[in-house]
Amino acid sequence: MTSTSTYNTQAPAPPRVLPPRSFLHMSARIISIANQKGGVGKTATTTNLGASLSEMGHRVLVVDMDPQGNLSSSLHSSNGTRSTVADALLDRKLPLPIVPVYERDNSGFDLVPTSVALASAEAALANKLGREFRLRDQLNTVADRYEFILIDTPPSLGLLTINSLVAAQLVLIPTEARYFSLQGLQMLQESIDEILYINPNLRILGIVLSKFDRRLREEQTVAAYLRENWGDLVFETSVGTNSKILEAASAGVPLVELSGAQRAVETYRSLAREVLTRV
Repeated sequence: MTSTSTYNTQAPAPPRVLPPRSFLHMSARIISIANQKGGVGKTATTTNLGASLSEMGHRVLVVDMDPQGNLSSSLHSSNGTRSTVADALLDRKLPLPIVPVYERDNSGFDLVPTSVALASAEAALANKLGREFRLRDQLNTVADRYEFILIDTPPSLGLLTINSLVAAQLVLIPTEARYFSLQGLQMLQESIDEILYINPNLRILGIVLSKFDRRLREEQTVAAYLRENWGDLVFETSVGTNSKILEAASAGVPLVELSGAQRAVETYRSLAREVLTRV
């Protein structure tokens, strides 16, 4: 693969970009971080974009909708709380459990944690009325307390991801610069098209290249193809491979709290500035 033309006859068509809408009348901007392909950096994006927005003075809530609980672990929540998002999805009377990650003078960074119980809760949701709207209804009760709510989704299109997309106004899509990732983008676009039937306000905020290695020819080629065909939908900021991202997750802190991670921190600050410009 040496040129973007390699993909022209095989790669999926780019997603249809719907016109932006004003969200000034809404309390929080609710952004679902989604991609049906696993291992593309959804949790790292949720964690560090959220931390960067908080650092810039915004009140941020992140929601862990993946039963693997990587977001909760990345923010040092060991599921020691009495309840998780699973309880609030199954019982409308229960409030969302919100755990503070840290508080600053004019901002804050909070987490709705999860546990492995969310996997069984997803199966139980299938028999509940209004199952697609459970997360949306819960977030509506706290949306006026935040400027941004970021939802980390599982790598599948089950009820948990559907709930996340129904609750959101915007979708941010992390993706690797690999050919098979293009197919994942097409699958996600098809899913978004279906979600529009019950959430017609959903829009794609943008696509961010993650784990991007500029030294690899395939990644350079796919990145060029994405920018050529998806245009401004692709964020200018790309997240390169960086051991500090994994180190921060293992330490249970955002990158901004990790010593020696300045390069990676600046990348997510740049992404946060682009997000602010787009919303």
